[in-house]
Amino acid sequence: VFGQEGLTNTYSVDQAGYIAFPLVGSIPARGHTLKQMEAEIAAKLRQGYIRDPDVSVEVERYRPVFIMGEVGAAGQYSYVPGMTAQKAIAAAGGFSPRAYQGNVDVTRTINGKVMTGRVRITDPLLPGDTVYVRERLF
Repeated sequence: VFGQEGLTNTYSVDQAGYIAFPLVGSIPARGHTLKQMEAEIAAKLRQGYIRDPDVSVEVERYRPVFIMGEVGAAGQYSYVPGMTAQKAIAAAGGFSPRAYQGNVDVTRTINGKVMTGRVRITDPLLPGDTVYVRERLF
C-alpha cells in the first residue's frame, strides 16, 4: 500500500487460500488474479481506513514444481512464470538417454482433486505440478 509503511509487507497465503491483511482481515487469494486482490484490498481499506489507497500485489515466491522419471536430476525446482514442461526438464538436467521426449505426464490438483494427464512438452506448467518423464520403448 503506497505511502503506508505499516501495511506494506510480505504476506503468505494460508492453506485455505487466504491472506491475513491488517485492518481488513482475510482476503481470498486462491483463484483470484493479482488485479482482483488489489481491488478487494483497496475496497476494504476505503471503508473507513484510508481515503484513496494505492494497492499493488505481486507474487514473491511460487510453489515449486517436481520433476521425476527419466531426467538428469529428478527433484524439486523453483517455478518461474511461463515455465513449460520442457523448461522444467531442462532445469532438471535434461532428458536421460532412455527418456521418451514426445510428451510427459503432469499431475495437478484441480478443485481439490488430483488429476494426471499426458501433455506435450511445450505445454505450460502451474506451481505445484509434478512432471513425470517416461522411459521410451526401444
